[in-house]
Amino acid sequence: MLQVSRKTRALTAVLVAVVVLGAFAANAAALPAKFFGVVPQSSLTQEQFNTLKKGKVKSMRIALIWAGVQPTKGAFNWSGVDAEVEKAAKAGIELLPFVVGSPTWAIPNATVPGTGGALAPAHLPATGTSATAWTTFLKAAVARYGNGGTFWTEHPLVPDVPIKNWQIWNEPNFKYFVAKPNPKEYGQLVKISSAAIKSVDPEAQVILAGLFAKPAGARHLNASGKVVFGTSPNYYGSYFLEQMFKTNPGIKSRFEGVALHPYVARYRQLAPEIEEVRRVLTKAGDGTEPLWITELGWSSEPPVGPSNVFAVGQSGQARELKGAFTLLSKDQAKFRLTHVYWFSVDDALETCNFCNGSGLFKKGFIPKKSWTEFVKFTGGTP
Repeated sequence: MLQVSRKTRALTAVLVAVVVLGAFAANAAALPAKFFGVVPQSSLTQEQFNTLKKGKVKSMRIALIWAGVQPTKGAFNWSGVDAEVEKAAKAGIELLPFVVGSPTWAIPNATVPGTGGALAPAHLPATGTSATAWTTFLKAAVARYGNGGTFWTEHPLVPDVPIKNWQIWNEPNFKYFVAKPNPKEYGQLVKISSAAIKSVDPEAQVILAGLFAKPAGARHLNASGKVVFGTSPNYYGSYFLEQMFKTNPGIKSRFEGVALHPYVARYRQLAPEIEEVRRVLTKAGDGTEPLWITELGWSSEPPVGPSNVFAVGQSGQARELKGAFTLLSKDQAKFRLTHVYWFSVDDALETCNFCNGSGLFKKGFIPKKSWTEFVKFTGGTP
């Protein structure tokens, strides 16, 4: 048997590492700018933003909550948003806000069916006085944080990183974000939102809400093309999108990107979810529309079986991230993907069935194995 010296083995290991790192770098170079992003669950400190910067995170999706900025009818309070925008800008991270959350003075809450008392807006701010208030809020947000916005002129020492993309609502096909999901109503919201945003910044991009691919009990089309109504007011993301196109003629000219939240038990199931949405877009005559994955993730909590298929343990979370990012990078052009956002940066207790462990960092902002895998794709430093 051929004897291999310890030194030869060490040199071989170094060469393998160089080749692997080179492959990651070549892959990253071929992808759109700011392809891999993150979604935080809490307000991060400047130090934590800087940690993400070292990891070469260049894009972050945050909630811009209408009810938080305008809890009562009247003036806006931007202080909380200002703080997040400033920290992101100092770290050189571009923000994608998803604008959501009606104040109760504009839209009353309703009980979410089948939840034992959870509340959500009774409807979307798409018509009447709520639509007027919503468009006023959107215009004010763009005027503050968009190109040439007042935030940037008021803070001349903050690097100018204006918000260019605006995502309208979050998971409107899922009852926790509007008690009665309605694709026609959502299309109306997109139309008035696009008009409001572009009246202030004609170059701004409007992105559709991230659609939860397959919420439990949702209505959908079966293999024969017939509607299955399910046991809840939810819609599969693809069917919701199809109905939005059908009930809102001309809507494809009102947005610049479609978004999906393809939560699956294992990364190998991602491709069918994405392909289903692409088929809907093609059927609607919008087959070249860019696709954003604005949430994707798994939990590092220990596996618990069918009650939470997203809990895969720390090693499993890193494995699923690596598999998903590899697949999405390889098929980026085929899927017409422009961005992929990992949910989430940090763990947050009891906010969803896997949010306790969805973060790249655990309590104390201590990195997990998944963060090490994440930065291999961005070319950053863990």
